[in-house]
Amino acid sequence: MKEPISTGAAPAAIGPYSQAIKTDSLIFCSGQLPIDPATGEMAEGIKAQTARSLANVKAILAEEGLGIDNVVKTTVLLADMSLFTEMNEVYGETFAQPYPARSAFAVKSLPMGALVEIEVIATR
Repeated sequence: MKEPISTGAAPAAIGPYSQAIKTDSLIFCSGQLPIDPATGEMAEGIKAQTARSLANVKAILAEEGLGIDNVVKTTVLLADMSLFTEMNEVYGETFAQPYPARSAFAVKSLPMGALVEIEVIATR
């Protein structure tokens, strides 16, 4: 079973993909850019962008009655590794122990000039 998850409380997909896909026990959340779904604007600075990306993740998970504590794996894409420390501060305030498994990468660029994009896998 594979079903899409969609909510107006997170930015709509900007391409041919779903905000998230659910299976029997897992939720695969597409990378979330730091876009405010109400305004379409992107937050400024890495801390605000990280918080907004995570808020978008939370909104998608909430659509399925789940929370941030259901996240088991994250992937964080950064425009530059020099942003890691500040991203990590916000990330650490969002997740509690046991923290999800995580990968973090610097990439050449992100859509719309974002500084961060965060994807997650959650479990029921």
